[in-house]
Amino acid sequence: MISKRIIPCLDIRNGRVVKGINFEDIRDMADPVEMARYYNETGADELVFYDITASFEGRKLFTDVLRAVASEIFIPLTVGGGINSLDDFDRVLKCGADKVSVNSGAIKNPSLISDAAKRYGSQCVVLSMDVKRVNGKFCIFANGGRINTGIDAVEWAKRGEELGAGEIVLNSIDTDGVRGGFDLPMLRAIGETVKIPLIASGGAGKMEDFLELFRYDRIDAGLAAGVFHTKKIDIRDLKKYLYDQGVNVRFM
Repeated sequence: MISKRIIPCLDIRNGRVVKGINFEDIRDMADPVEMARYYNETGADELVFYDITASFEGRKLFTDVLRAVASEIFIPLTVGGGINSLDDFDRVLKCGADKVSVNSGAIKNPSLISDAAKRYGSQCVVLSMDVKRVNGKFCIFANGGRINTGIDAVEWAKRGEELGAGEIVLNSIDTDGVRGGFDLPMLRAIGETVKIPLIASGGAGKMEDFLELFRYDRIDAGLAAGVFHTKKIDIRDLKKYLYDQGVNVRFM
């Protein structure tokens, strides 16, 4: 049985780790290099690095911060933000990324997924989806959750898998930062449609939220930011709790 993964996320703006609620009310949290070092030492299975304003500002991802973060860790690193071409893939992979996350760039040019999968392998391509309910429908939002594309999230997940994405990160805008639990209805809707690994993001507030999440077998990993950054939840304690509850995690 494949182990469930616990993944902290560094949302980067102006070279600093930040966090918000429902993709708004963004506030400063910490230095990304120090935080990356902390997560590497405290049991994180992977680390995600998002330059959250790169697409909105129409610029390239901050590679100097990325290089500094990558130099501090020995766990897999997924990087996203402003990824619009294979050249962008090359750039972040050369800076130390193991996987590359595409979001707005793939919405504008879906062939980016297939082209990247052919060049680097599907295991390198992560489709990140920012999802919010609009009139009862799960819709894809672009540019850091600012623009409603009108694209049906379930259909987009299916297409992403067909194009060659190796895994999907499902970011629920509705539950982001609220700490009331993961968006299980949204996760189930998409989990019933695709077969590739799913990473749930948005809503973690306590250890029990992760237990409830992993009771749904289709979820391969839980991603969170604020509860880990503020040390409300310690990853080592979380893994021990999950292990004691019968969840298969990498626990030492």
